[in-house]
Amino acid sequence: MRKRILFYGRVQGVGFRYSSYTEANLIGLTGWVRNLSDGTVEMEVQGTKEKIQQLIENISSQRFISIEYKEEEQIEEIEEEGFEIR
Repeated sequence: MRKRILFYGRVQGVGFRYSSYTEANLIGLTGWVRNLSDGTVEMEVQGTKEKIQQLIENISSQRFISIEYKEEEQIEEIEEEGFEIR
């Protein structure tokens, strides 16, 4: 499963991308995360539904991160290795 997720809230300047990178690599997910100019964070993540949910829960529990809303869509899986910050 691969998802594109847009995160809204206090998600820039609070370690969101680094936390995503660290957690995704620990869990064994692939994909990427980047800041957008409108203050949101965009992520594409690939793995099992359970692991993707675990990633979101782990990021949400970080002290300074506050996800107010997220938009998710399932997209086509691709061949890739690792998870990166863009």
